[in-house]
Amino acid sequence: MIKILKYTEYLYLAVAFFSLYRIFTDWNTNREGTYLFIFFALVSIGMFLFRRNYRKKFEQRKQDNQQ
Repeated sequence: MIKILKYTEYLYLAVAFFSLYRIFTDWNTNREGTYLFIFFALVSIGMFLFRRNYRKKFEQRKQDNQQ
């Protein structure tokens, strides 16, 4: 279960990096289309941080219950 949570964190990070790439490559040609990728990048980074924090709390709770 914990490995799945760790992989989903990095999936959000990959989406954020892809969105940032699209922002930088399309900014001069299609500025209105890049606003959607800005939104995706911000949400993905936020979800990465949220999921990482949640996973660490879950691991700590599991470790506390074992002791």
